[in-house]
Amino acid sequence: MHVETPIHLFDLGKTSPTTREVAEAVRQGGPDALSGAVRRADAARYQEVHCRSALNEVKGMPFQWTLNPYRGCTHGCHYCYARRYHTQFELGADDDFASVIFVKTNFVAVLRRELQSPAWRGDYVAMGTATDCYQPIEGHYTLTRRALEALHEFRNPVGVVTKGPMVVRDKDLLADMARAAGCTVCVSVPTVDEDAWRQLEPGTAHPLQRLRAVRELVDAGVRAGVLMNPIVPGLTSKPALLERTVKAAADHGACFLGCNVMFLEGGTREHFMQWLAQNHADLVLGYERLYAGKYAAGAYRKAVSTTVQLLRGKYGLDRRESGDTEEASTPPVVREARQRLLNW
Repeated sequence: MHVETPIHLFDLGKTSPTTREVAEAVRQGGPDALSGAVRRADAARYQEVHCRSALNEVKGMPFQWTLNPYRGCTHGCHYCYARRYHTQFELGADDDFASVIFVKTNFVAVLRRELQSPAWRGDYVAMGTATDCYQPIEGHYTLTRRALEALHEFRNPVGVVTKGPMVVRDKDLLADMARAAGCTVCVSVPTVDEDAWRQLEPGTAHPLQRLRAVRELVDAGVRAGVLMNPIVPGLTSKPALLERTVKAAADHGACFLGCNVMFLEGGTREHFMQWLAQNHADLVLGYERLYAGKYAAGAYRKAVSTTVQLLRGKYGLDRRESGDTEEASTPPVVREARQRLLNW
């Protein structure tokens, strides 16, 4: 009888496998085929891979180019839209997303090659949009820091999105980038409510720790603000909770504040709805009505947006944004890219 031999990634040689080879290995042998993955103290497994490109052109997003040195995220946020991307590696959108992390070890070298290409026009780049570029493993690999150094060397404008307070490690570099080609840091703080935070974002730092990072970045000269992304209906959407979060952002010196209501698609929808049924069964029927498609009903999204806009005015965040003297000298294409990032 023929017994199929499991695929072990260390058999691919000393060079890290490509993401395509990883997907094929998992397809044939399941997550256990990742025998080259290193399990660390956080219980997650980290698989080093080689990427063929660093700059990723995207469609259907409010920005054209993204950079993501890691795939998968130990933050494990239940609403994260990037969960569906793990299915591209034949992995699940549930526990695998937070416990199997891919590390693109050649990421910075590939990025430098792409920035040197005559075809690259120096477009605005959004970093950390799929999985957090400042999740804890960044402290070991420093891929984000080195990628930012490359972007700064080529005077390329960038926007960074993160829930990781580790971003303050790079405040010196980010401040230099802000004065050169332009740099914006968007710290994701969907809510300051501790109960909602513990439930929805099990692997993240405390919301107030993230807000203290905003203050430290702003004091260092970095244009940093808050993204209340996503606002989760029924859990973080109550007007009183929205006001507490907006006020906290203002109190910590945020230069701007943006928001968006959670959207659900692909593996994320299945994961979130299963989590909701287990933890908030009383909300399931309302969600089924509200999310007939990928996005919440338009009237609901408009109501939330209007509420947050009024709160931005109440706590002076709209005046901070319009009165930003740095914005006046920033190229229009960069200003537009920043604003679109906030609206994401």
